[in-house]
Amino acid sequence: MTIRVLLADDQTLVREAFAMLVESAHDMEVVGQAATGRQAVELARSRRADLVVMDIRMPDLDGIEATRLIASDDDLAGVRVLVLTTYDSDEYIVDALRAGASGFLVKDTRPAELLDAIRTVAAGESLLSPGPTARLIERFLRSPSAPATGGPECLSEREREVLALVARGLNNTEIAEVLGLSPLTAKTHVSRIMGKLSARDRAQLVIVAYESGVVTPGSI
Repeated sequence: MTIRVLLADDQTLVREAFAMLVESAHDMEVVGQAATGRQAVELARSRRADLVVMDIRMPDLDGIEATRLIASDDDLAGVRVLVLTTYDSDEYIVDALRAGASGFLVKDTRPAELLDAIRTVAAGESLLSPGPTARLIERFLRSPSAPATGGPECLSEREREVLALVARGLNNTEIAEVLGLSPLTAKTHVSRIMGKLSARDRAQLVIVAYESGVVTPGSI
């Protein structure tokens, strides 16, 4: 199955470089390029993209608002968003995850990692590496401007344990190993947690874990 990729970045050279890389993969094709967030939303609709590689800082409509529009559009329910970030200088990545992005990618990542990231997110998983994700969310989520939300009181003790491990960036197999469960049981727990918390994907579970205090800054 070919992954239909839309590239959104205001820098032409960056888009062209990513396009060449994506087109070199046998299981991907570039279906459009957008220079603004508004163009990204429009092309996501018209080109039937499976995944949008979205820069955050763009004119007209930034990547966060574009992500929010895509994630809230029922007609685009199957479209996933992989956000580009400069990491150390980009303070908007948590807002992007809240808006519905399925993960983030550092702009200077290696080519093979970009292709793997696209495959991961297109398959319905979230791109959450334990180190960068934890540090980034720890840095910004507990800032004074971060909105407070209620805790996940509806979760069982085991589900709270699973949620904490998701926030550390562990996949289902790793969660199973830590808790002495089967991978299928771990997957079932994650699915139930997402249903109870009305989370779009694992990326939003990380946000909930931090905002609710299940995981606290400095604990990872």
